[in-house]
Amino acid sequence: MTFLTLTSLRKQYGSVAALDGIDLSVTAGSRTAIVGPSGCGKTTLLRLVAGFDAPDEGRIVFAGQQLADARSQVPAHKRGIGIVAQDGCLFPHLTIRQNIGFGLEAEASVKNDRIAQLMDMVGLDPAMLARKPDQLSGGQQQRVALARALARKPRLMLLDEPFSALDTGLRAATRKAVTDVLTAAGITTLLVTHDQGEALAFADQVAVMRAGKFAQVGSPREVYSRPVDAATAAFLGEAIVLPADVANGRADSPLGVLPVDDIAYRGKAQIMLRPEQVTVTRNGVQGGGEGAVGTIAEINFCGPTSDVRITLGGDPQGFSFRLDIPSRETLVAGDRVTIGVAGTAHLFRQPGF
Repeated sequence: MTFLTLTSLRKQYGSVAALDGIDLSVTAGSRTAIVGPSGCGKTTLLRLVAGFDAPDEGRIVFAGQQLADARSQVPAHKRGIGIVAQDGCLFPHLTIRQNIGFGLEAEASVKNDRIAQLMDMVGLDPAMLARKPDQLSGGQQQRVALARALARKPRLMLLDEPFSALDTGLRAATRKAVTDVLTAAGITTLLVTHDQGEALAFADQVAVMRAGKFAQVGSPREVYSRPVDAATAAFLGEAIVLPADVANGRADSPLGVLPVDDIAYRGKAQIMLRPEQVTVTRNGVQGGGEGAVGTIAEINFCGPTSDVRITLGGDPQGFSFRLDIPSRETLVAGDRVTIGVAGTAHLFRQPGF
């Protein structure tokens, strides 16, 4: 069942079109991630849904009720929507108990029971209730912010880059905890993030935003494996984009003849491979020799992986691409390698190709 519908939303700030015709449908109980670079309009969209701003054009319908259009809108405090911001926005002078209970209208005993339930829900020790926010870690503060947002039992939760200020390990653990809580509560969620991996791991539906518009909306696997264009592909992760001549479901490319996911198209095109489809083996070792031949033009050690630039054929000015490969492949600049490809290449049917 569609729970939230955004139709032709537009928002202008001076000469800048922050949102330029946004359409989105969100089903009840689902998790949708809006991902895109800084300045693309993600937070503006969240502010319109929350009720902090009004659209210049378009409509927002939530649970069958129109929340906003260009003429009128329901005030933010009457929408039944919770929000967790990037820094948590906890009140520094209040205890954790007071932060979570802020805005709860109930008798003291009922309020305390609800606060204890929420602390358990977000996996925090009740002993923390007497502390102030600055006595908690970043991840703990974000869980408190989530508990405060859940306290009023919202029908929709908005997450505005809530994990970006946390370090890598803590970010993953906190995201998992938050996802589990929201799923268990059956709360429909809208996440805004610039972190592609976070969006793909968190969401049932991903909307890729660029310059105030959605470039693509679909399941995480769909937008990653079958992006609509090269820019979307590159934003969602490492991608190797190759020119090709396509016919009968096969592409003649710099990496050889590869199967593609569009058997009807004929003509020039661009094709895409994801790095997990590509293997790089030094020539002369077991398993080498089947595939295109290239040379390691550059290599940078990055711990578990190495960033390499490979030039195909023997021409230093020939076609080249970058790729992360496992650092167990002890390659150096100048090594001749064989590039193997597994699976099917994705075809971009762009104008001009």
